[in-house]
Amino acid sequence: MAGADVHGRTTPVAVYKSRSFVRRAFIRSRFPVHAMAFHPRRPLLAVGTGRYDGGYFFEGELLLLHLKTGAVSSLIEHELGRQVLSLEWLDEQSLRVLMAPPDDWQDEAAHEEGNVAVVSRTDWAVIPAQSLNGRDLAGPRIPAPRPDPREAAQHAAADLRSLWQAQRTVPSEDL
Repeated sequence: MAGADVHGRTTPVAVYKSRSFVRRAFIRSRFPVHAMAFHPRRPLLAVGTGRYDGGYFFEGELLLLHLKTGAVSSLIEHELGRQVLSLEWLDEQSLRVLMAPPDDWQDEAAHEEGNVAVVSRTDWAVIPAQSLNGRDLAGPRIPAPRPDPREAAQHAAADLRSLWQAQRTVPSEDL
């Protein structure tokens, strides 16, 4: 479960046990969360975050959360990172990462396209922090339109209104 960056604060990410709803891990991200993917065999969660800074860069992080220890690593080497848009484990060693371009300088398609890379590591449980560089994250450009955050907010508000209406409607046999 990932929260939203509402007032420029950190974005919470929590992982709960499916049967007992006991919280297993809790971290905070510097950026809004766009994607999460559980490793197919190990107790690891990849978390993709990021945002457009409003003027030039698409910054973000690829976080790796160790569910047993609660340790979290930011894997992208560059200080600004990259906005991670989606994640998918292809197998135990390969993670598909879709990222926004590093910036939109002279790049008309930067807000509609992204780079896709497949990062392979023998053992993701021991991958060092800040160990993914530009070569690891290089990949072809593909369509990657971003959702309008205002549209997402309108959908969330509509969902909350419908829940509120459902709670206010009490069947007559309950009176």
